[in-house]
Amino acid sequence: MHLPKHLIVSCQALEDEPLHSSYIMSKMALAAYQGGAKGIRANSKEDIIEIKKEVNLPVIGIVKRDYSGSEVYITATTKELDELIESGCEVIAMDATFSERPEKSLEALVAYVRKNAPGVELMADIATVEEAVHAEKLGFDYIGTTLHGYTKDTTGKMLHNNDFAFLKEVLQAVKKPVIAEGNVATPEMLKRVFELGVYSAVVGGAITRPKDITTKFANEIKDFV
Repeated sequence: MHLPKHLIVSCQALEDEPLHSSYIMSKMALAAYQGGAKGIRANSKEDIIEIKKEVNLPVIGIVKRDYSGSEVYITATTKELDELIESGCEVIAMDATFSERPEKSLEALVAYVRKNAPGVELMADIATVEEAVHAEKLGFDYIGTTLHGYTKDTTGKMLHNNDFAFLKEVLQAVKKPVIAEGNVATPEMLKRVFELGVYSAVVGGAITRPKDITTKFANEIKDFV
């Protein structure tokens, strides 16, 4: 397995965010490494290349790109797969939901990576238990809860609801390593998902989005200032 049984930090900043820069993301990854993270999740070939210059950690690579007529935006086509293969990331994550896809089927994308980059592992970003089971059948190496709450069928749901009830269902339904991802927002939450039996966990915004973190603090005092 390329990924460690440990904390993975997501270092991402989209174009409309203040920290959007491959250089800045590489330094964010360095900070995560120095803080004890054992893996990085990153968006775009450019960011991944810069991050790998800075830290010797396994990277889960994705490319976020919108396609007309499809809700799938995480590594949606072979174009994104080619970019990620070129980036040198150890793991490629892709949307593994049942949402309508812009191009090839999920099964075809898995086969594409297995043929063109057999040394690269695959992570399935799922939103439902059924999608987790399907992804395991397709041969994904890891099952991630990344999209729970972000698809039509799961809108508004949170991974931590009812003491991570959804995560517990996924852990019971599949045998592949499960990665907890999606609003794991505190150290206590991180500890809890490991207690439940996840292989590893991805923490993003709670660590790497200072704008959002600042907003939470500022909102707590708006009635006093």
